[in-house]
Amino acid sequence: MDNLRFEVLKEAFRKRPVELKIPKERPSELFGKNVFNREKMFKYLPIDVYNKMVDVMDNGERLDRSIADCVANGMKKWAKDNGVTHYTHWFQPLTEGTAEKHDSFIEPDGKGGMIEEFSGKLLVQQEPDASSFPSGGIRNTFEARGYSAWDPTSPVFIIDDTLCIPTIFISYTGESLDYKAPLLRSLRAVDNAAKEVCQYFYSDVKKVHTNLGWEQEYFLVDEDLYFTRPDLMLTGRTLMGHDSAKNQQMEDHYFGTIPERVQAFMKDLEVNALELGIPVKTRHNEVAPGQFELAPIFEECNLAVDHNMLLMAVMKKIAHRHGFRVLLHEKPFDGINGSGKHNNWSLSTDTGILLHKSGKNVNDNLRFVVFVVETLMGVYKHNGLLKASVMSATNDHRLGANEAPPAIISSFLGKQVSDLLEHIEKADKKNLFSVKGKQGMQLDIPEIPELLIDNTDRNRTSPFAFTGNRFELRAVGSEANCASALIVLNTAVAEALTNFKTRVDALISKGEDPTRAIIEIVREDIKTCKPIHFDGNGYSDEWKEEAEKRGLDCEASCPVCFDAYLRDDSIQMFEQMNVMNRNELEARNEVKWETYTKKIQIEARVMGDLAMNHIIPVVTHYQSRLAKNVSSMINIFGKEEGERLTKRNINILKEVAERIQLIETGVDELVEARKVANKIESQREKAIAYHDNIVPQMEKIRYQIDKLELIVSDEMWTLPKYRELYLSDKTAQNDIFF
Repeated sequence: MDNLRFEVLKEAFRKRPVELKIPKERPSELFGKNVFNREKMFKYLPIDVYNKMVDVMDNGERLDRSIADCVANGMKKWAKDNGVTHYTHWFQPLTEGTAEKHDSFIEPDGKGGMIEEFSGKLLVQQEPDASSFPSGGIRNTFEARGYSAWDPTSPVFIIDDTLCIPTIFISYTGESLDYKAPLLRSLRAVDNAAKEVCQYFYSDVKKVHTNLGWEQEYFLVDEDLYFTRPDLMLTGRTLMGHDSAKNQQMEDHYFGTIPERVQAFMKDLEVNALELGIPVKTRHNEVAPGQFELAPIFEECNLAVDHNMLLMAVMKKIAHRHGFRVLLHEKPFDGINGSGKHNNWSLSTDTGILLHKSGKNVNDNLRFVVFVVETLMGVYKHNGLLKASVMSATNDHRLGANEAPPAIISSFLGKQVSDLLEHIEKADKKNLFSVKGKQGMQLDIPEIPELLIDNTDRNRTSPFAFTGNRFELRAVGSEANCASALIVLNTAVAEALTNFKTRVDALISKGEDPTRAIIEIVREDIKTCKPIHFDGNGYSDEWKEEAEKRGLDCEASCPVCFDAYLRDDSIQMFEQMNVMNRNELEARNEVKWETYTKKIQIEARVMGDLAMNHIIPVVTHYQSRLAKNVSSMINIFGKEEGERLTKRNINILKEVAERIQLIETGVDELVEARKVANKIESQREKAIAYHDNIVPQMEKIRYQIDKLELIVSDEMWTLPKYRELYLSDKTAQNDIFF
């Protein structure tokens, strides 16, 4: 074991970029090659069926089951033309990943042979075993039945030899067991609410789309080095490891030249992504060594979420081909930047209007103000819930540290928008608007430039920042399903817009001019949601104190944060917007608490194993070498002179012995703390016990191990060190990872 680390390092540094067969087609020609998109539908489906499918996709019309067989037949023909032999319902259970069960097309022909069949029934609905997926008590473990149902708004695609059909996943009794079903309901809710508000400004709006552009951050490590770190393999992060002398402090990795092996991986990934219809656009080095980012062009929200889940799966496959492992954990390395997934969120109409973008006339600008303010109202009212939606055992390591936003939800608007809202709030109502004959209502609102994107600097500490025509939710973790946060955001904004319209209509019914009524309610809401607005440094201690004074949710314990889902106002919002009911919310919280516990439980077990079976044996061996040296020197020079000459080694021996004792005691206490916590029946209380008692104990053990890493002879340390994991892509002279 002593030499394994160095043998692996030697091999890692010898690796060259994988030779790629780059397709001759241009990216635009590759795009959607493996997707049953509209082009393929038009080719493989009868025109009347094609038109019905377009109506379903564009207008949210219910799928006519009578055409399912025809659609399935067209899909099968296209799939066979591309060498496909199997199909699967591809869904997103409450595991932060995806699930699939592959079935072949073959069916008995009744004559002792086989035929290839794929019916509408198989396309629309399947019955995967639901017993082993998290359900929060909705399903008993002895009750296996669950249903997956086709989502026709997200296109079918091919992976290898399998036709993948995006689906929702529900229980036998109808409750959702996934992320997609409530996401689709939240999209419908915000569509309906925003569409109604749009009627004040544009009578021709028939639909409002939710757009999402995600930014996927990730780390790459050499696969061989990965396999020599059991903590990386089993938990996705390093449970121990001292800072490298050089990490990101020189800020020379960010936007630097992409290393050769990584560039080859990125090219391969982009080709595969484009063929799957994922519109990847941006790639670059991120701030931390070994950290990178990939971002697509924004898409419709449901499709964007599916594409992100698909990409995370494809990334792992492609990375293996290039001798890498992708680390999607939010904090795989201590002391450097973690990885997030910024969610750029916006609303747009079917007539091409971005609702969070200012315009060229008073009507457009008033609409702009309304949608900005009501978005802030939703975020303000449910700021604790929005925080809970991005919280997890893994993202808990990232929030509030190293370029990640703090665990307090606030919104940065920039000076221009802030000044505008303040003007509307404080202006004399009588002077705010006037009527000028046939010209209609004239508002005393300062002229807003059409482009607001670059009107002010960015605030890197804001969890929810306005960026000119959209909001950027920066608190989402890198391995999370974006749907978790977007379900909350969409529903909260839908509720705010619904409430806004109710109050405006009440004033109009009393004879108030519509524009005056809109302004009146907007002014009220600007004042109400003012506490969520903060343009300063979110990392400062002063902000924490100020946020608490403003009544914002400042809870720092991840398991306790989940309580926000079960507050009366949260349940009321989800039920009124027809997104989730109380039973589903309670079940999901059970899953969240149980997942938190299991992740920390695994980490604690791995740490105990590494400490006792890797670290202590190595350190003890080193200790024996030192003791032998001291003993030999005393034998040669005598006790007094020998102790004088070996004073440093004697001090190291003492320090090592003390730290070993602290580790052994710490591991024993860790085991006992787990035993106590595991006896707690309540999932919530068990998760809190793991957070309060076990996580701090793990940090104490890590501290001692990291100190020993600096003491023990480098040649004896068996685990690859941070500096080596960071340098795992040094494939050629002068091609350094950071």
